[in-house]
Amino acid sequence: MGAHEIRVRLGGVSRQRVYQLTSKPSFPTPIANLAQGKVWLADEVEAWRRRRPWSALSAETRAYSDAAADAACEEDRRRMG
Repeated sequence: MGAHEIRVRLGGVSRQRVYQLTSKPSFPTPIANLAQGKVWLADEVEAWRRRRPWSALSAETRAYSDAAADAACEEDRRRMG
C-alpha cells in the first residue's frame, strides 16, 4: 500500500498529513522504498489504523474509505502483475 492508498483509507487526509503520520515511530515500517515512494504492508497499516481513535470520521466516510482503498490496492496488484 502506498501513500495514496493510505490517504484514501484514512478518509482523504492530505499528502502532508500522510507524511506526518508515516514518519512517526508508531507507524509501521515500510517494506520497500521505490522510486514512486515507500510501500507498506496493507495488513500492518490496517492494524495501525484500528488502534487509532478515528472517531471523528463518520461510519459512512469509513465505509467509503475502506471500499476505495480496497479498490485502489486491487488496481495496484493488477498493474504490478
